[in-house]
Amino acid sequence: MHLAMWPPLRFVMLLLRCVPASFRSRNGQATVELALRQQLAAYALKGPKPRITSLDRTFWVILSRIWSGWRAALVIVQPDTVVRWHRRGCRLCWRSISKHRPGRPSIPVEVQTLIRRFADENGWRARKVQAELEKLGFGISLATVSRYLPKPNPDHDQRQRWRTSLRNHKHGIAAMDFIVVPTVRFQ
Repeated sequence: MHLAMWPPLRFVMLLLRCVPASFRSRNGQATVELALRQQLAAYALKGPKPRITSLDRTFWVILSRIWSGWRAALVIVQPDTVVRWHRRGCRLCWRSISKHRPGRPSIPVEVQTLIRRFADENGWRARKVQAELEKLGFGISLATVSRYLPKPNPDHDQRQRWRTSLRNHKHGIAAMDFIVVPTVRFQ
């Protein structure tokens, strides 16, 4: 006999289900009611199946951590799904906490622009720029200053050609002939 056909049996089953509720504390009963109302709210949304939002997921993850009877009250999804949501949330949290970049942190943008400005306006190289930054109270190493100096970008047309280089340095160049010619006597 099906329950929908015989109302007295359905009423008896409903009463039997209410027996555990009479032994619960007020907080326990309120927790069960909160869980059931949350699921009912998810079912009340329009659509062929209930839509579970991230707020619903967060609710069930938190409820699973603080209430031991959450599995019995859960109808909308499987309990393993809630456990999976919790694990995914933990992974996401730890990934965002432990995300760091390798190496030393970069220096502030203001100091970077100051390095470039010193080099551009005064024609200073790394050692002089570093000394001036030390005077201003910035303790930055020479290698760091060198990293942020503007890189020389010689254009192909502005570079010295080989012939021009020879002409410019002709007074300092000495030429020798290292050709060895063997003779009959090897002298």
